[in-house]
Amino acid sequence: MDDILEIEHNIVKALRNVYDPEIPVNIYDLGLIYEIEVDENGKAFITMTLTAPNCPMADQLIEDVHEQVSDVPGVTDVAINLTFDPPWDQSILSDEAKLELGLL
Repeated sequence: MDDILEIEHNIVKALRNVYDPEIPVNIYDLGLIYEIEVDENGKAFITMTLTAPNCPMADQLIEDVHEQVSDVPGVTDVAINLTFDPPWDQSILSDEAKLELGLL
């Protein structure tokens, strides 16, 4: 169980390296990551959203998430579930993101 928690922690760190190209904030602090789960076999399940359903960079963001999470030690496979329920809005931003964007 501790190993899974460590892998999940390292996934969060990896996701902070993925930036939305239109907003200078990483996708984790933007609140685009809704859920991270890792099973006992090391498969990571990521549930995420986008700032808008018609985001022109959707494919690139999903590819970046897949690459970053795949590189985390202990991760054997990555499954990404893209959802728009609930839809993203600015209330999901972390305090760090709000500060960076001048919203605090």
